[in-house]
Amino acid sequence: MFYQLSDTEIWFPKPELAEDDGLLAVGGDLSAERLMLAYHHGIFPWYSEETPILWYSPHKRFVLFPHKLKVSASMHKILKSGKFEVTFNTAFADVIESCSSISREGQPGTWITNEMKQAYIRLNELGFAYSVEVWENRSLVGGLYGVQVNQVFCGESMFSKVSNASKAALIWLCQNQSYIMIDCQVHTSHLESLGAEMIGREEYLIFLNKKS
Repeated sequence: MFYQLSDTEIWFPKPELAEDDGLLAVGGDLSAERLMLAYHHGIFPWYSEETPILWYSPHKRFVLFPHKLKVSASMHKILKSGKFEVTFNTAFADVIESCSSISREGQPGTWITNEMKQAYIRLNELGFAYSVEVWENRSLVGGLYGVQVNQVFCGESMFSKVSNASKAALIWLCQNQSYIMIDCQVHTSHLESLGAEMIGREEYLIFLNKKS
Protein backbone atom coordinates (compact mmCIF):
# COMPACT_ATOMS: atom_id res chain seq x y z
CA MET A 1 0.00 0.00 0.00
CA PHE A 2 1.03 3.62 -0.36
CA TYR A 3 0.44 6.45 2.10
CA GLN A 4 -1.59 9.66 1.84
CA LEU A 5 0.39 12.69 3.01
CA SER A 6 -1.07 15.69 4.78
CA ASP A 7 -0.81 19.15 3.22
CA THR A 8 0.30 20.60 6.55
CA GLU A 9 2.19 17.92 8.52
CA ILE A 10 5.60 17.19 7.00
CA TRP A 11 6.54 13.50 7.31
CA PHE A 12 7.21 10.37 5.27
CA PRO A 13 6.67 6.67 5.97
CA LYS A 14 9.70 4.40 6.10
CA PRO A 15 11.22 4.01 2.59
CA GLU A 16 11.20 0.21 2.81
CA LEU A 17 7.37 0.31 2.86
CA ALA A 18 7.28 1.38 -0.81
CA GLU A 19 5.34 -0.63 -3.38
CA ASP A 20 7.20 -2.94 -5.78
CA ASP A 21 7.43 -0.08 -8.30
CA GLY A 22 8.86 2.23 -5.63
CA LEU A 23 5.71 4.28 -5.00
CA LEU A 24 5.68 5.23 -1.32
CA ALA A 25 3.26 8.12 -0.81
CA VAL A 26 0.82 10.48 -2.48
CA GLY A 27 0.03 14.12 -1.79
CA GLY A 28 1.67 16.77 0.34
CA ASP A 29 3.44 19.69 -1.29
CA LEU A 30 6.79 20.67 -2.81
CA SER A 31 7.95 22.97 -0.03
CA ALA A 32 11.71 23.14 0.45
CA GLU A 33 11.35 21.58 3.91
CA ARG A 34 9.40 18.59 2.61
CA LEU A 35 11.65 18.09 -0.42
CA MET A 36 14.82 18.07 1.64
CA LEU A 37 13.31 15.69 4.19
CA ALA A 38 12.44 13.40 1.28
CA TYR A 39 15.90 13.50 -0.29
CA HIS A 40 17.61 12.81 3.04
CA HIS A 41 15.61 9.58 3.21
CA GLY A 42 16.15 8.52 -0.41
CA ILE A 43 12.70 9.66 -1.56
CA PHE A 44 11.90 11.87 -4.55
CA PRO A 45 8.78 13.24 -6.31
CA TRP A 46 7.89 12.02 -9.80
CA TYR A 47 4.48 12.75 -11.29
CA SER A 48 2.68 14.59 -14.10
CA GLU A 49 0.16 17.40 -14.49
CA GLU A 50 -2.65 14.81 -14.49
CA THR A 51 -1.77 13.19 -11.15
CA PRO A 52 -1.30 14.28 -7.53
CA ILE A 53 2.27 14.50 -6.24
CA LEU A 54 3.72 10.97 -6.17
CA TRP A 55 6.71 10.14 -3.96
CA TYR A 56 9.05 7.25 -4.82
CA SER A 57 11.70 5.24 -3.02
CA PRO A 58 12.87 2.52 -5.44
CA HIS A 59 14.12 -0.75 -3.99
CA LYS A 60 17.15 -0.46 -6.29
CA ARG A 61 18.93 2.66 -7.46
CA PHE A 62 20.99 3.30 -10.57
CA VAL A 63 24.08 5.18 -9.42
CA LEU A 64 27.48 6.27 -10.69
CA PHE A 65 30.53 6.24 -8.45
CA PRO A 66 32.93 8.92 -9.77
CA HIS A 67 35.98 6.70 -9.24
CA LYS A 68 34.38 4.11 -11.54
CA LEU A 69 33.65 6.60 -14.32
CA LYS A 70 34.38 5.28 -17.83
CA VAL A 71 35.33 7.82 -20.47
CA SER A 72 35.86 6.53 -24.00
CA ALA A 73 38.83 7.57 -26.10
CA SER A 74 36.53 9.45 -28.48
CA MET A 75 34.94 11.34 -25.57
CA HIS A 76 38.38 12.19 -24.17
CA LYS A 77 39.20 13.69 -27.54
CA ILE A 78 36.02 15.79 -27.57
CA LEU A 79 36.65 17.08 -24.04
CA LYS A 80 40.24 18.02 -24.84
CA SER A 81 39.28 19.76 -28.09
CA GLY A 82 37.73 22.75 -26.30
CA LYS A 83 34.47 22.22 -28.16
CA PHE A 84 32.54 22.70 -24.91
CA GLU A 85 32.84 25.13 -22.05
CA VAL A 86 31.45 23.76 -18.79
CA THR A 87 30.27 25.88 -15.84
CA PHE A 88 28.79 25.03 -12.45
CA ASN A 89 25.58 26.55 -11.11
CA THR A 90 25.55 29.68 -13.29
CA ALA A 91 22.23 29.18 -15.13
CA PHE A 92 20.06 26.87 -13.02
CA ALA A 93 16.70 28.21 -14.23
CA ASP A 94 17.78 27.90 -17.87
CA VAL A 95 18.92 24.31 -17.35
CA ILE A 96 15.70 23.17 -15.69
CA GLU A 97 13.66 24.94 -18.39
CA SER A 98 15.64 23.16 -21.11
CA CYS A 99 15.24 19.81 -19.32
CA SER A 100 11.47 20.33 -19.22
CA SER A 101 11.03 21.44 -22.81
CA ILE A 102 13.41 19.26 -24.81
CA SER A 103 11.83 16.47 -26.87
CA ARG A 104 12.62 12.96 -25.64
CA GLU A 105 12.11 9.79 -27.64
CA GLY A 106 9.19 7.75 -26.32
CA GLN A 107 8.00 10.52 -23.99
CA PRO A 108 5.00 12.56 -25.18
CA GLY A 109 5.32 15.14 -22.42
CA THR A 110 7.40 16.09 -19.38
CA TRP A 111 7.21 15.26 -15.70
CA ILE A 112 8.93 18.58 -14.89
CA THR A 113 5.78 20.61 -14.27
CA ASN A 114 5.74 24.35 -13.64
CA GLU A 115 5.23 23.55 -9.95
CA MET A 116 8.34 21.35 -10.01
CA LYS A 117 10.40 24.01 -11.76
CA GLN A 118 9.54 26.66 -9.19
CA ALA A 119 10.19 24.26 -6.30
CA TYR A 120 13.68 23.32 -7.53
CA ILE A 121 14.58 26.90 -8.40
CA ARG A 122 13.74 27.67 -4.77
CA LEU A 123 16.02 24.82 -3.62
CA ASN A 124 18.76 26.31 -5.79
CA GLU A 125 18.27 29.73 -4.19
CA LEU A 126 18.57 28.08 -0.77
CA GLY A 127 21.81 26.31 -1.75
CA PHE A 128 20.45 22.76 -1.91
CA ALA A 129 20.17 22.24 -5.68
CA TYR A 130 22.82 22.82 -8.35
CA SER A 131 23.28 22.70 -12.09
CA VAL A 132 26.04 21.97 -14.57
CA GLU A 133 25.92 23.91 -17.84
CA VAL A 134 27.56 23.01 -21.15
CA TRP A 135 28.11 25.81 -23.65
CA GLU A 136 29.10 25.82 -27.30
CA ASN A 137 29.80 29.18 -28.94
CA ARG A 138 28.18 30.85 -25.90
CA SER A 139 24.92 28.94 -26.40
CA LEU A 140 23.59 26.57 -23.74
CA VAL A 141 23.63 23.17 -25.46
CA GLY A 142 23.49 20.74 -22.55
CA GLY A 143 23.41 20.35 -18.81
CA LEU A 144 21.94 18.70 -15.77
CA TYR A 145 20.57 19.61 -12.36
CA GLY A 146 20.03 17.87 -9.05
CA VAL A 147 19.98 18.06 -5.28
CA GLN A 148 22.96 17.68 -2.96
CA VAL A 149 22.60 15.53 0.15
CA ASN A 150 25.82 15.34 2.17
CA GLN A 151 28.37 13.96 -0.35
CA VAL A 152 25.80 12.61 -2.82
CA PHE A 153 24.47 14.41 -5.90
CA CYS A 154 20.90 13.29 -6.58
CA GLY A 155 20.54 13.88 -10.30
CA GLU A 156 17.08 14.94 -11.45
CA SER A 157 17.33 15.48 -15.19
CA MET A 158 19.72 16.29 -18.01
CA PHE A 159 19.38 17.56 -21.56
CA SER A 160 21.43 17.72 -24.72
CA LYS A 161 20.86 19.83 -27.81
CA VAL A 162 24.02 18.58 -29.52
CA SER A 163 25.76 15.22 -29.37
CA ASN A 164 27.69 14.46 -26.17
CA ALA A 165 26.70 17.66 -24.34
CA SER A 166 24.87 15.98 -21.44
CA LYS A 167 27.62 13.37 -21.26
CA ALA A 168 30.17 16.18 -20.95
CA ALA A 169 28.15 17.65 -18.06
CA LEU A 170 28.09 14.38 -16.14
CA ILE A 171 31.78 13.67 -16.72
CA TRP A 172 32.64 17.17 -15.52
CA LEU A 173 30.53 16.66 -12.38
CA CYS A 174 32.36 13.42 -11.59
CA GLN A 175 35.81 14.87 -12.20
CA ASN A 176 35.47 18.36 -10.72
CA GLN A 177 33.18 18.08 -7.68
CA SER A 178 33.85 16.04 -4.54
CA TYR A 179 30.79 13.77 -4.62
CA ILE A 180 31.19 10.15 -3.57
CA MET A 181 28.13 9.06 -5.58
CA ILE A 182 25.87 10.40 -8.33
CA ASP A 183 22.28 9.14 -8.04
CA CYS A 184 21.04 8.60 -11.61
CA GLN A 185 17.69 7.13 -10.43
CA VAL A 186 16.65 5.39 -13.67
CA HIS A 187 18.67 3.00 -15.82
CA THR A 188 19.67 4.09 -19.31
CA SER A 189 22.21 2.51 -21.65
CA HIS A 190 23.81 5.97 -21.98
CA LEU A 191 24.55 6.10 -18.25
CA GLU A 192 25.55 2.44 -18.09
CA SER A 193 28.22 3.11 -20.74
CA LEU A 194 29.74 5.66 -18.34
CA GLY A 195 29.95 3.11 -15.54
CA ALA A 196 26.65 3.51 -13.70
CA GLU A 197 25.36 0.45 -11.82
CA MET A 198 22.44 -0.80 -9.73
CA ILE A 199 22.68 -0.96 -5.93
CA GLY A 200 20.09 -1.80 -3.28
CA ARG A 201 18.29 0.75 -1.13
CA GLU A 202 20.21 -0.16 2.05
CA GLU A 203 23.58 0.43 0.40
CA TYR A 204 22.26 3.60 -1.20
CA LEU A 205 21.18 5.02 2.16
CA ILE A 206 24.59 4.25 3.69
CA PHE A 207 26.29 6.42 1.05
CA LEU A 208 23.57 9.06 1.33
CA ASN A 209 24.13 9.48 5.08
CA LYS A 210 27.92 9.62 4.98
CA LYS A 211 29.24 12.91 6.32
CA SER A 212 32.30 14.66 4.90
